[in-house]
Amino acid sequence: MNLKRFGAPAVIAMTAALALSSCAANEGGSGEPAASESTLSGNLVGAGSSAQDAAQQAWIAAFQTANPDVTIDYDPSGSGAGRDTFLEGASDFAGSDRPFNDEELAAGGFAKCAPDTSIVELPVYISPIAVVFNLEGIDSLNLDPATIAGIFAGTITTWNDPAIAATNEGVELPDLAITPVHRSDDSGTTENFTDYLAAAAPDVWTYEPDGVWPIEGGEAAQGTSGVIDAVTNGTGTIGYADASRAGDLGTAAVKVGDEFVEYSPEAAAAVVDASPAAEGREDGDLAIEVDHATTEAGVYPVVLVSYLIGCKEYAESDNVELVKSYFSYVASAEGQEAAAEAAGSAPISDSLREQITAAIDSIQ
Repeated sequence: MNLKRFGAPAVIAMTAALALSSCAANEGGSGEPAASESTLSGNLVGAGSSAQDAAQQAWIAAFQTANPDVTIDYDPSGSGAGRDTFLEGASDFAGSDRPFNDEELAAGGFAKCAPDTSIVELPVYISPIAVVFNLEGIDSLNLDPATIAGIFAGTITTWNDPAIAATNEGVELPDLAITPVHRSDDSGTTENFTDYLAAAAPDVWTYEPDGVWPIEGGEAAQGTSGVIDAVTNGTGTIGYADASRAGDLGTAAVKVGDEFVEYSPEAAAAVVDASPAAEGREDGDLAIEVDHATTEAGVYPVVLVSYLIGCKEYAESDNVELVKSYFSYVASAEGQEAAAEAAGSAPISDSLREQITAAIDSIQ
């Protein structure tokens, strides 16, 4: 699948039409009734992951078409902001490119949730993180982990550096300064990217994984759109972003083991299937420990697993059925295909869907 060829507005319109016809036929998707029969109504508010934005637009368009008395608002403010918004009770659900960590879970205080109850974290959006760059006349490069880490750490500063040239024989690399672009906001994409750098190139990238960019230098930009705009409008720029937003920028194939692997939904899904569940989590919290250091053939390790996060038990029951219905649509085969078409994400496996469905069923 070519992640660059999909235009979100057109796909959203197509997805909405498909969702309505599928629901009307009541076949193998979300189980939602056709629009004329829908009994759902109300408003849901979500916030968080900007990487999820294209998928959320597609999911919301289809769900609202099938349920015309429902309004869903999603603010792609970034994963950190989304988690904070959910904690404060200003949203019904969050989108986050990382789950809440153990310390955050122990602190609790989820304002929308009933006291002393846990949360559900559902890995519904799996996508490669593309290393994107802007070099005239160059569409792709082969980069090994140490070189990527050196570029973003600021130790490799020009495009014709020997480390880049060594893996790109025959490519005419310019004697041009490299401008790395990173997220200025607290970002799950940043946390996954820095986790990859720390795991795959620990001798070069000596910083702990973090959603906040850990070093000075380079150019900072707000959200996924900000990074893409900064790389697009610059010269000699390089950044990292959800692959759905790579557009016409150059992209890197990443060295894994003895081969260079280009990003794809299939290669991203492969690393998730090979990664273990996080330990010590409550039922319904399906956090995954992604193995960013894998050397398995055909796997693209620079990947994010993005979550829908809600209460296991809501303090107020008004929107519980609406939350469950929306989450169920997102996790359904139909919803996952909508995200794949709109954002180039990797549909979740059937076994993971079974776990997510059980977690959604437990929401009260």
